[in-house]
Amino acid sequence: MTYFTGRVAVVTGAASGIGRALALELAKRGARIAVCDIDAEGLKETEALAAQYGTEVRADHFDVADREAMFAYAAQVVEQFGVVHLVINNAGITFVGDIEELDFADLERVTDVDYWGVVNGTKAFLPHLIASRDGHVVNISSVFGIMASPTQGAYNAAKFAVRGFTETLRIEMLLRKRPVAVTSVHPGGIRTDIARNAGKTEGRDRETIEGVFDRIARTSPERAAEIILRGVEKRKPRVLIGPDAVALDLLIRVVGPGYQRMLALVASRTKL
Repeated sequence: MTYFTGRVAVVTGAASGIGRALALELAKRGARIAVCDIDAEGLKETEALAAQYGTEVRADHFDVADREAMFAYAAQVVEQFGVVHLVINNAGITFVGDIEELDFADLERVTDVDYWGVVNGTKAFLPHLIASRDGHVVNISSVFGIMASPTQGAYNAAKFAVRGFTETLRIEMLLRKRPVAVTSVHPGGIRTDIARNAGKTEGRDRETIEGVFDRIARTSPERAAEIILRGVEKRKPRVLIGPDAVALDLLIRVVGPGYQRMLALVASRTKL
């Protein structure tokens, strides 16, 4: 028996990376899981891997930015499982490029998935989490929801928004005495394919960008999942993942806005 045995957990963006690792770790720990992603092939693989643990698994292919689809999904999950205890809004994408270069369509797409996808998932499942009397919302922000990074303007903005939304939700759940814990997660460099799947690189060499991401990606998705679930068990309001996230969070506290000039200098040497 574990903390998660018999609980019903929902994970968005579960076709790869942290989302898949979370789904598999939850299944391993005895949770009944509902997973979703826009990547149908990857989602099918996650479903098959999770099913090997002998738990109940539901997999749905849709875009988290589609609000109607998300609310329909929530209703279907509750109809199948009867209850939902944990929702992890993890789905995310990025586009690489300076703000002056990015198209409005690119900015809007990142916001639709990375921010509105989180809002959609939270709003769709929140009544069911309250009804469970022991609910938990986990929203995946980023270390870039604590500090900004050049060429990541759309991603930074969305992840800062996720942090603000999540922290507000936690305050409101405490204020209204709702039985729902709320956690904001801030991963540092994680070994996922988000850089390789970036929509654009706006004149930059993709191999260079991938190389930069690879150098800073110190933490495996599996380790990230373990840290997140430990945070869920302890009902932590904020979870930092990786020594880089911890160090950068401390840096911001110490130097304040001065980090921006420091980061511009570092970025100039990495050709970002």
